[in-house]
Amino acid sequence: MPQITRRITFALPSEIAERIDEVSMQQGRSRSALIREALLRYIEDCEWREVLQYGEQRARKLGSGPEAVETLIAEYRSESKAGR
Repeated sequence: MPQITRRITFALPSEIAERIDEVSMQQGRSRSALIREALLRYIEDCEWREVLQYGEQRARKLGSGPEAVETLIAEYRSESKAGR
């Protein structure tokens, strides 16, 4: 099944646009593919930081150490899935 896409237009400083063009040519990829991947990685990084912050806050609140963060992250993910 083809992926549905939406066109978004935005402006970049010339220096960034030139760097994107250089990297996309080096990798043999389109600008769109390169920017899509970069944005997805940024979003995933933001989500991971949110999860990690939740685990650290919960561990502090419960008086637990870093070893409890993994368990608390699993708890967060379960709660997030239930809320969707």
